[in-house]
Amino acid sequence: MSNELFPSTTRELAQKRRDLSPETEAAFQAFSQKVFEDGVLSAKVKQIIAVAVAHVTQCPYCIKGHTKAALRHGATETELIEAIWVAAEMRAGGAYAHSVLAVEEMEKAAAVKSV
Repeated sequence: MSNELFPSTTRELAQKRRDLSPETEAAFQAFSQKVFEDGVLSAKVKQIIAVAVAHVTQCPYCIKGHTKAALRHGATETELIEAIWVAAEMRAGGAYAHSVLAVEEMEKAAAVKSV
């Protein structure tokens, strides 16, 4: 095992994962293939969405894998970076929107102190 925080995937590690839970692995792979095939949304659009979501979930494996898949399906670098900016806004927007929870608690604490 390497000293990297996020080690590179290897055939051996992937095989070990399959060996430990072959039926679940097969089900997950089938689900993944179904999700990313052309449907109402094209495979390209689905991969662009996946790149954005991967940036929100901050999964380095997903970022790399779905970026490669999006490029294979014809996504442009400009489309990908625009999707990443959308993800960045959504993540920051979530922090901003949830700040009212902290403000509410501050108001409650201030009200208790003033009593």
